Amino acid sequence: MTRDKAQKRATRARMAKTGERYSAARRHVVKPREELLAEDLGQTEANVRKNTGKGWREWLRILDAWGARERKHGQIARYLMDEHVVPGWWAQTITTGYERSRGIRAKYQSLEGSFQVSVSKTFPIGVGKLYRAFAEAPQRNRWLERGMLRVRTTLKNRSARFDFRDGSSRVVVSFDPKGRSKTTVAVQHERLPDAEAVEEMRGLWKEHLNRLAKAL
Repeated sequence: MTRDKAQKRATRARMAKTGERYSAARRHVVKPREELLAEDLGQTEANVRKNTGKGWREWLRILDAWGARERKHGQIARYLMDEHVVPGWWAQTITTGYERSRGIRAKYQSLEGSFQVSVSKTFPIGVGKLYRAFAEAPQRNRWLERGMLRVRTTLKNRSARFDFRDGSSRVVVSFDPKGRSKTTVAVQHERLPDAEAVEEMRGLWKEHLNRLAKAL
């Protein structure tokens, strides 16, 4: 009973701080410490260790010791690449996670201050067919409402950039082939106004990627 009361108090405190609903706030409160750390920082402990050779807590200690709190984002990422031989994308990921953990940047917040969210899904098809489902309007209209995405730039079978609806936010889609008949697509929705919009767009893109899977 005492533990339940403590969790409820912690949940309400989080609600007051973040504006989340009770159920969303409670999920954070009752999760194990390591799981919560990984979720808040953007990548699982296993993924970080597999791709960089160290876990989140090790990287946080290293960056604290180096003085990363007083450094700019680009300086931190460059330090990780030059001194610790971390691949570019993972250097950016660790840098962003560090900034979140130290309160320099809110969860899902970009360098410019806006928010962003990424949703991915793996499809049992080749990259060409999946790319066309996004890049070509007739294919796109089979699973998205007309006018939801307006093409800005495309790089065949690799990426596509779009304005979203009224153009106040943007969508960047990247394609990662896993062979001739398997492809992962990552949809990153950028320039969102707040954390509430992040959750709304996360749900929207999960729903539409499932709709795309059925259409294909």
